[in-house]
Amino acid sequence: MTPSESASHFQKNIVLYGALLANLGIAIAKFVASAITGSSAMLTEGVHSMVDSGNQVLLLYGQARSKRPADAMHPFGYGRELYFWAFVVAILIFALGAGVSIYEGILHIINPEPLHDPTVNYIVLGIAILLEGTSWVLAVREFNETRGKRNWWQSVRRSKDPANFIVLFEDSAALIGLLVAGIGVWTSHYLGDPRIDGAASVVIGLVLACVAILLSREAKGLLIGESADADIVEAVWKLLEESPQITAVNHVRTIHTSPDAVFVAISADFADDVPMGDGENLIEDFETAMKAKVPQLTSIYIRPEKREVALIQERPGQTF
Repeated sequence: MTPSESASHFQKNIVLYGALLANLGIAIAKFVASAITGSSAMLTEGVHSMVDSGNQVLLLYGQARSKRPADAMHPFGYGRELYFWAFVVAILIFALGAGVSIYEGILHIINPEPLHDPTVNYIVLGIAILLEGTSWVLAVREFNETRGKRNWWQSVRRSKDPANFIVLFEDSAALIGLLVAGIGVWTSHYLGDPRIDGAASVVIGLVLACVAILLSREAKGLLIGESADADIVEAVWKLLEESPQITAVNHVRTIHTSPDAVFVAISADFADDVPMGDGENLIEDFETAMKAKVPQLTSIYIRPEKREVALIQERPGQTF
């Protein structure tokens, strides 16, 4: 990788690298604070930060693997491997982040440890909020640049790049977890009941479980295969309809093979007076025009097909 490519890679993934560095530093500080004070909430927060750090590494690894060129076994490339690693991240958040937090919290509720001076906890929580907040601002800024006019939920549902929303959700969950940990530490000391600190760990685990379920749902959809945005489909449809050689467009079907690559299959009824040789040239012209108008279209398949036949084949449950 050349220096310019390395700089471009870092700039493109600044959110992931920023979150990775922040989480590593925060995890170390939380584990030290937990060892000194015996706080269950701080221990689970340390585990949370370590899981987040591992998640960023997996996403970066997935991005690198997804850039491999197409080959005979994978003619459309390896772009969707990123979706697999995004699903693994969701599982890790649920199994390690949420599972360990809830287990540790229940353990401290059953066998509460004596309270210690919480000053170290407050210092670490303050630093962690500052670092996580910085990472969250970077994630929000990056996410806003890609979501356009959609609201946040719509953008997450239609996003094809899991790295964008995974970091955003992780950082949001981390900030909520830090707030819960701070409240748990303060309340347990104020009331003199260390079990409250354990209860805070359980709450943090439940927050992580909710985030993991949401992320796994989105990653599953991407793995199965999602269509391109409606504006891409509309652009292809309009280009075909504007051609006098096309009498009808039967269907335009798309699927993402990576966050920035789309495969499109088109069924269109060509005019009867278009010769076979001209039809081949016309298809090539369509492909060139489509790629120029929609750069995300990396693979295009156009099938000349009579409208009546296409409608019969579209009937659900019909077999041939």
